[in-house]
Amino acid sequence: MSDSKDELRAVQAALGAEHAAVYGFGVVGGRIGEGRRAEARTAYDAHRARRDELQRAVRDLGGEPEPSAAAYALPFAVPDPAAAVRLATEIEERVAGVYSDLVRASTGARRRNAADALREAAVRAARWRGGSVTFPGLAERAAGSATPRD
Repeated sequence: MSDSKDELRAVQAALGAEHAAVYGFGVVGGRIGEGRRAEARTAYDAHRARRDELQRAVRDLGGEPEPSAAAYALPFAVPDPAAAVRLATEIEERVAGVYSDLVRASTGARRRNAADALREAAVRAARWRGGSVTFPGLAERAAGSATPRD
């Protein structure tokens, strides 16, 4: 198992991913079609809650939580609902990847919470994508071939 410095780094990385997810879902919410707006809001709220939980975890490990950036670079332009769905999928896949690292670096309750967060992100990604991947959170996963729904 890893030492506390590795765990703190993994918690900080997860916190950074959640900061970016909160920002990204703000963009998604502004571009998503009406039919999926509630789903985007639920994801936004879930990421805010995880972010707050991770800030406490960093403090519990003796660290100072990394602050959120004023803005984050998006992986592509988001001009319409279809792009918003692709962004939501990408955000959830990235978050799942970071949580897989935290599962590996932690133990006990923090590990269980990280596994729960990984599972939740993978389920949300599958919903946004319209299908699942074999091993969510792993860098080796194949890109989904399903076309995202609006």
